[in-house]
Amino acid sequence: MNDKKIKKRILMAFIGVIVSGLAVGLFRNARFGTDPFQVFVNGISNKVTFIDFGTLYMLINLLMLLLIFLLNKHHIGISTFVNIFLLGYVVQFSDDVVAGLVGDSPSMPVRIALLAAGLVILCFASAMYFTADLGVSTYDAVSLILTERKLGKFRYLRITTDVICVIVGFALGAVVGVGTVVTAFFMGPLIDFFNIHVARPFLYGKENKQ
Repeated sequence: MNDKKIKKRILMAFIGVIVSGLAVGLFRNARFGTDPFQVFVNGISNKVTFIDFGTLYMLINLLMLLLIFLLNKHHIGISTFVNIFLLGYVVQFSDDVVAGLVGDSPSMPVRIALLAAGLVILCFASAMYFTADLGVSTYDAVSLILTERKLGKFRYLRITTDVICVIVGFALGAVVGVGTVVTAFFMGPLIDFFNIHVARPFLYGKENKQ
């Protein structure tokens, strides 16, 4: 692989992870419920109150990292570790910045705009670091590994893992809203869309986007 393509992959990996953290900040301020994995983590954070969100997020991902290492360590790379050690804190930063911009009680149109922007941006970011193939988040690796094991298409397996996260998070007291439901059923298809039409053409050229 040439140097130009390697640089593109590294750029895509960092953009994907950082931008996904910014997107979650939009979700949190929309107050329609966060994405399914964040619901899962929020549920646990309701019970583990002596650890801040960023640190708890890191610890949960380290435990999942061990599982992914045993199942398919190919998915562990630069993106994985940036995700584990940085994403939780990017979410905290984004949450604070967006809250400062929209205030404590944003109007319904603003909330809807934050939800829509958060969903699209998060799916774009996920597609970027999936295609970079320099590792993915531990949660994203789960549906990818299930897909590789021929248990179904990625979009449907992603919906399944998202729904499980929502159920567990809700049982632990996390807030589940329309935004959570929307992301649970639309993230898989939207990530597929951005993979095909944006991320792969950017890395390989239009002729190799499939």
